[in-house]
Amino acid sequence: QVELVESGGGLVQSGGSLRLSCKASGFAFSEYSMRWFREAPGKERELVGGITSTGDNTHYADSMKGRCTISRDNAKNTVYLQLNGLKPEDTAIYFCNVVWRSQVYWGQGTQVTVSS
Repeated sequence: QVELVESGGGLVQSGGSLRLSCKASGFAFSEYSMRWFREAPGKERELVGGITSTGDNTHYADSMKGRCTISRDNAKNTVYLQLNGLKPEDTAIYFCNVVWRSQVYWGQGTQVTVSS
C-alpha cells in the first residue's frame, strides 16, 4: 500500500535551516507529482509547494517563496523540502502528500519548531 514517511524535523533557531525528507513506497513514485503541506497549531493545513514527477517544475506558496526549495530523487523514491530563513511562524507539522488513483495520501508528518 501507499506509504509516505517524513523525517528531518526538529528544533531550530530563527534564521536557521532544515531539510525535510519524505520517503515514498507502494506506488510508481517517478510518475507522480508530490506536494508538501504544513499545519500550524490552531490553523488549517496549508500548501507549502509541489514538484512535478520529473522534478522539472516546482511551485510554492507565496509565504514560502524564496525561503524553501522542493526537490526529489526518483532513484531513492524521496522528495525533499529545504527550509531556509526559518521564522517562529513556520512552526508546524510538515506533511508530504500524493494523489494516487484519485485517493489522497498523507504521511504522519514531521514537527518543525522555530525558536525566537
